[in-house]
Amino acid sequence: MTAGTDPAQRTPVRLDAAELHRHPMGRTDHQSDKEGRGSVLVIAGSREVPGAALLAGVAALRAGAGKLAIATAASVAIPLAMAVPEARVIGLPEQDDGSLDPAKAIAALGRALDGADAVVFGPGFVPSPALARLGHDILSRCPSVPLVVDAGALDMALLGTLAPNVLLTPHHGEMAHLLGCDKDEVDERAAVLACEAAVRWKGCVALKAAATVIASPDGRSWVHEAGQAGLAMSGSGDVLAGLIGGLAAGGAALVDAALWGVALHSMAGQRLGERLGPVGYLARDLATEVPRLVHEWTGAADAKGTPSDPASPPSG
Repeated sequence: MTAGTDPAQRTPVRLDAAELHRHPMGRTDHQSDKEGRGSVLVIAGSREVPGAALLAGVAALRAGAGKLAIATAASVAIPLAMAVPEARVIGLPEQDDGSLDPAKAIAALGRALDGADAVVFGPGFVPSPALARLGHDILSRCPSVPLVVDAGALDMALLGTLAPNVLLTPHHGEMAHLLGCDKDEVDERAAVLACEAAVRWKGCVALKAAATVIASPDGRSWVHEAGQAGLAMSGSGDVLAGLIGGLAAGGAALVDAALWGVALHSMAGQRLGERLGPVGYLARDLATEVPRLVHEWTGAADAKGTPSDPASPPSG
């Protein structure tokens, strides 16, 4: 696969263990202080869906980030600060209907954006043109900081070119909305459409499904086929966005953070499925599995070489 080739003619690389280990996970040593492990800013959570910010923020810490700031709707900021005492919590101005006031939010985010090594934007928000414009304002303010865009903020792709430091994480229904096509078409042509969109938008894409396609604007793409049935539940995508943000804050290139995030998310689901049952575990349970998984993978790679299967890492 060479740059300049039509993305539609490319076959995604299977994201197995050997391929995964070709992509650095970032700083996973135990000697770094919290500054060295990176700072994540999660801009997420609304009056109706405050838990999205909690799920994404905790996942970023579980992925190894050293510091967490959460910017959320002002009406839920204090309860969220109590629920996630590890985080600095910033209340963002709201409009009368409870939606975020984007015009005032960028000013409130100022210092937090300046200190972020990665940003997660969108979980728990309702899509709106103003929110999409806020996404471009954030990108302009932080032109080189990894920006993971999820859920309510995905419409920023409709406003024009993004950047290689932006990752969109749509599921198939959201991708159909962004491309103006039927969901059935996305189901049938997921790999091609993800690649074409990444090249056109000049940003990275993680198109989520049982088989998740990760595409880079340079035309490279991967497919992870170890999806777990139990991952199809409320809040699961918020956790994935947080994991990717945490890995990116720790020094992983954004596309590498996406590859590892997708794999770890799936492995966490497998572990929970084995222990609790294939469905019925909760999104909040996923992140608790991640530190052990990271330890097993990095420890095994150091001591024994590459593990054989990204869905079944060695036991240590």
